[in-house]
Amino acid sequence: MEHNAPHAGAAFEGYYSKFDLPSGAHIALIVCKVKNAEFRPNKVSFTYVPNDVDQVFQKEIFPDEMQMTRLSSLDHAFSLSIPGVGFVKWAANSITEYDIKDEAFTFKGRTTTRTPWARRTNTPESWLVYLPLPLHWHVHSLGSECNFSLDVPGRSLDAADRQGTAVVHQEKNWAKSFPSAHMWLQARDGDRSFCCAGGQILGMEAFLLGYRSKKYELDFRPPFAVRVLGLSPFMSYTSNWEDRSFSLSIQSFTQKITVEASAPKGSFFSLSAPFAEGHLPNMLGQSFQATIKAKVYQSGWFSPWELVEEDEFQGGSLEFGAG
Repeated sequence: MEHNAPHAGAAFEGYYSKFDLPSGAHIALIVCKVKNAEFRPNKVSFTYVPNDVDQVFQKEIFPDEMQMTRLSSLDHAFSLSIPGVGFVKWAANSITEYDIKDEAFTFKGRTTTRTPWARRTNTPESWLVYLPLPLHWHVHSLGSECNFSLDVPGRSLDAADRQGTAVVHQEKNWAKSFPSAHMWLQARDGDRSFCCAGGQILGMEAFLLGYRSKKYELDFRPPFAVRVLGLSPFMSYTSNWEDRSFSLSIQSFTQKITVEASAPKGSFFSLSAPFAEGHLPNMLGQSFQATIKAKVYQSGWFSPWELVEEDEFQGGSLEFGAG
């Protein structure tokens, strides 16, 4: 199963790419299709977030057509083609090509590397990806080098943001429904990375999490990362939109991670999100100025938890979604 390629049976499919530019600025590019939706079924969303968040540039395009085409049945190459706007293509070797044009901006890029989710599994869901769940989340690359060029007419861009090499984080969602409320966190610094997503699904609260450092490669997922009726022996979390903060604790029998994340209130920008009726505006609040702190613990079956690593990421992503 190629998780990143189109899924014919899905009600919606969305591709998210976050580019870390040389200047410290970021780009969020989303290409998404809600099949059979009556209201804005297709979306191309482009958000350029410089260090001065007051200068954010965003353009959300809702084209009439979007074609998801498999270029080969043997090697999983495929393209997302948007007439009058451009395309995103994934080659057999996972090299991705971006070519998006609008009267307000032009963006082109081509990846040259890929960092898959883990050595043991290439997706955060692991075996869960084969279950008929209402929502699936796949991380195609934790960090790929990408040669890019950017032009925003009428906007004074940092020279390093006009052309160069960025690092891009690539994800995909496919589903029959969107969660009623969710959280998403992501950060990368060299070989260190953190990525987490979760929320309300099937009457429960569940998360998927991956932490990478020079010493540790940790994954957490259900049955440990799940809470039913607000109760769980393995997971607890709190999200506070008013304070723009989030905390999470997940443990297995021998490993545990705690996470604290927050971002300045003025650093968030809004995005539309896919629902059955189409893309609804202002359903996501996202910041690229988050501080994410992680602590890793280890234990024997009956011994107390021992703190074995502390880590902190600056300039991470923090998203509050839907409810």
